[in-house]
Amino acid sequence: MMLVRMIDYLRDRPLLVRRCCYLVVALVLLWDALLLDKSYAHIALEHLPGFWSLFGLIGCVLLIAVAKGLGALGLLTREDYYDR
Repeated sequence: MMLVRMIDYLRDRPLLVRRCCYLVVALVLLWDALLLDKSYAHIALEHLPGFWSLFGLIGCVLLIAVAKGLGALGLLTREDYYDR
């Protein structure tokens, strides 16, 4: 019951949720830029703050695009497929 109230509270305040997400992203970037030891980086791009976060985001977007493309190519079927 408490979880439902929390979800309703957050659903009614989208600006608060957005600002909290921006704050978390900013804290992760600050942590990455100031506190992580990058002396063992394998490539030059790893020295950029937030590189792996951006890499993960791009990977997720590509996975979603490929999955939607495969679905459009024929994995999806009509809703009445089994009704015949």
